[in-house]
Amino acid sequence: MPFLTRPVLSVGTLSRTPQPVLPTGDGLVLRAWRSEDAPAVHAAFQDPLMHQWHIRTADSEEEVTGWIEEWRAAWAGERGAQWAVADAETDVLLGRVALREIRLGDGVAEVAYWTTAAARGRGVAARATAALAHWALDEIGFHRLELMHALANEASCRVATKTGFALEGTKRSALLHRDGWHDMHLHARVQGD
Repeated sequence: MPFLTRPVLSVGTLSRTPQPVLPTGDGLVLRAWRSEDAPAVHAAFQDPLMHQWHIRTADSEEEVTGWIEEWRAAWAGERGAQWAVADAETDVLLGRVALREIRLGDGVAEVAYWTTAAARGRGVAARATAALAHWALDEIGFHRLELMHALANEASCRVATKTGFALEGTKRSALLHRDGWHDMHLHARVQGD
């Protein structure tokens, strides 16, 4: 059965080119993940605050190396787009920003991010999210980017608001964390916002 509309983005929109490096213009760079990032990612996931808001844990650097391989393969399969957020001068890892749940035909993806403990309070998540949103909406042509965070995660809510993601509502009991079900704020940006 044919569709009445054309796909917003066609298959190959992402995978036909290498994953780009995205400078933020203010001292950060979004770059593809490398296997040598595994120790820094493993260290980031030992932080108790990371466990409060994320549902994964990293038991070893070898496990994280597997994640990085998955993240790199997701670009080629157009399932996800994951960037390491690094200091533009030193290449020190400061966090991660990503497009998950990519649906090219609908022009929709979900934005996700985290930062290392040393990067918190420096605007890293907001700067990286703003650069990613600009690239995805204005350069690639996604129509809608969604962003969800636990209702109690006030820092993540500030990042979403600061980067132009309007609060659309609360998804009740939407994600199971180790301390129970979390209500999630749903934010979004659409082209033209």
